Formats: sequence, C-alpha cells, structure tokens
Amino acid sequence: MHNALGGLVGWIVGIISQGGYGGVALLMAIESACLPLPSEVIMPFAGYLVSIGRFNLALVATAGAIGCNIGSAVAYEVGARGGRPFVERWGRYILLDHHELDMVDRLFQRHGAITVLIGRLLPVIRTFIALPAGIARMNRLRFHIYTFIGSWPWCFALAWVGEKLGAHWDNSPALRSTMHGFDGIVLLFLLAGLGYFIVARIRRSRRT
Repeated sequence: MHNALGGLVGWIVGIISQGGYGGVALLMAIESACLPLPSEVIMPFAGYLVSIGRFNLALVATAGAIGCNIGSAVAYEVGARGGRPFVERWGRYILLDHHELDMVDRLFQRHGAITVLIGRLLPVIRTFIALPAGIARMNRLRFHIYTFIGSWPWCFALAWVGEKLGAHWDNSPALRSTMHGFDGIVLLFLLAGLGYFIVARIRRSRRT
C-alpha cells in the first residue's frame, strides 16, 4: 500500500519537479478534464516548492488556472459534441456517476453561466462543471473567462497552504522529526481513503 500511494505521489512530484510551471499546468489540465487526479495533492506540493524558492506563488496559481482552462476545454467539447447521452454512457470510465452529473446539471440549469465561475471553487463540482456547460453550449469565451477567474483563487489557496506547511516543516526540526514517525500511518490512511473513494464511485456507477 505504501508503494502504491508512494508511486502516485512520486509521479505527481516528478512531473512538477521536471516540468516546472508547465508540469503544474499539465496536471491541473488532467484534473479538469474530469480525470480523478486531485488538485488537493497537485497544488500543495507546488506550494511547497514555493517555500523553498523554486516557484513563485502567483505564477504557480496562474499556471494551475491555465491548466484548468486547458482541461476544461476538453470536457466542454465532450459535452458539446457528445451531449448528455455520450457523457452518461462513458462517464463511468472516469468514475462519474449520474448523481454527480445530475447535481452539476441542476446547478447549471438553475443559475446559468455564473455556475462555472462559482463551481470552480467547490470540490467535486469544479471537476465536472465543464460538462453541462458544453452540453448547454455556453459561450466559449465567457466559459474560459469564468473558468480562469474561478480557478485562480482555488489554485492560489491550495498552493498557499502548501507553502505555509512547507515553511513550518523546514523551520522546525522537532516537527519534522515527530511527524516522520507517523509517515507509515498517514500513508495507510490516505490509501484507505483513496481506495474507499474509488470503490464507492465504481459501485455507484454500476448501479446507474
């Protein structure tokens, strides 16, 4: 289990370490294309690199927001060209079930285009909000403007948390020494949570 989670984290770390801002944009594009790659892992690590002087916080947030636009453009086109039947048929392969699709679809129908801006600040919803926008054929320019404006604060906040945690970690040998003993336990719980998340979504997809 340690190796499985370590492999995922190591892959994310490697992409960002080797790709720089482009790596951040790439990973956030994958996340925003409705693939289950959490921004809650991507951006805090980028924030840690801010704490050691590798990145600039504002530029990290901007790279993340640009990645969100790129990935969301893919999801938008899927919705626009395939429509809801296509999403319903193939959504289970990205662990998207009807409940989540109905939720974001209702929000979009009720509140219109502004949902794209607000939805980018909300977990789960932010990942899939581009699909109903594409199905409704929302104006593309407005879609990208709202996506960027909504994504930037999300990326900034997560990177800021990573920066602050990184600064405390590096400046406190006692904290670093204490937490090192809990690494295995933390990894175990993270893997258990990730496994539950994936299994639950697969089961919901099979029921729909």
